[in-house]
Amino acid sequence: MIIANPIYDVVFKRLMENEKVAKFFIGTLLEQTIETIEVKPQEFTFIKDLNQDDPEVIKYIKEKVQERLSIHVYRLDFIATLKTETGEYKKVLIEIQKAKNPIDLMRFRNYLGEQYKKQDKINNENMVLPITTIYILGFNLPEIETPCIKVERNYKDLINKVTLDQKSDFVEKLTHDSYVVQVDRITDRYQTRLDKLLSVFEQRHFTDDKEITKHFAHDPDIDELKMMTDILRHAGADPKQRKEIEVEQEGWRTIEAMFEEARREVKEAKQQQEKQQEKYEKELAEKNKVLTEKDQALTEKDQALTEKDRLIAELMRKLNEQK
Repeated sequence: MIIANPIYDVVFKRLMENEKVAKFFIGTLLEQTIETIEVKPQEFTFIKDLNQDDPEVIKYIKEKVQERLSIHVYRLDFIATLKTETGEYKKVLIEIQKAKNPIDLMRFRNYLGEQYKKQDKINNENMVLPITTIYILGFNLPEIETPCIKVERNYKDLINKVTLDQKSDFVEKLTHDSYVVQVDRITDRYQTRLDKLLSVFEQRHFTDDKEITKHFAHDPDIDELKMMTDILRHAGADPKQRKEIEVEQEGWRTIEAMFEEARREVKEAKQQQEKQQEKYEKELAEKNKVLTEKDQALTEKDQALTEKDRLIAELMRKLNEQK
């Protein structure tokens, strides 16, 4: 079976539009049964996304984007508000990042901070929901070799040195668990429910060098997994969807190239500025040296004149005494 690569925003959006698939994806990672769910993609334009790079690089990029008005690059993050079978409401933030970029760590932090500020409306009532984050990464974390990890919190009694089983609503809404999926580390393993979910995101067996579609070798034996692969199979065969993926690919390739160009231009400009500053300081030092030498020569001349005046005065005194 040939399916579309779900790591692209436009493809992942199609998956999350299906309620059963969204429940399967989030419920499998969280190891919880989802009773109700609502997933909303959050669109961020490229310019709005620029946060924590060198200000001069940002200025350069903004000027370039304005020059190339045909570039309409945006990214999607996903917010899911859900209710578990135990009656607990949660907010889940899903972020897909295909390449490692220095600005994205701060973008993630800023976005997370914004979500902590917001209240959610549940049954027409404003509520502060606990937050869980899911990061789907298209690059590897060198320290972590497994394809999927959960970073969770424990309550530890520091007085008695024991782990507490009780949970606090106050603490839950101020801290959060996090899940990280490294798609490049996903293998052919196909045993557990989680394995089967991750197999869809495996980044191998592509049909071409664009990595838009790939061969899915497994037989979907879970209804929700079959739904996922059906959606991805249709997306991979849909010329319009493929075109959207290519636009997304090209857009981000252009952005990465612009960033590299911007950083190179800014670096060269700074190096040139440093050379000019170094030349200026060298010339200034040479001028100061000449002035110092002149001051020293004048001082020596003044000293010689002073000594001459002293000798003349001494000679005049002796002549007067002889008279």
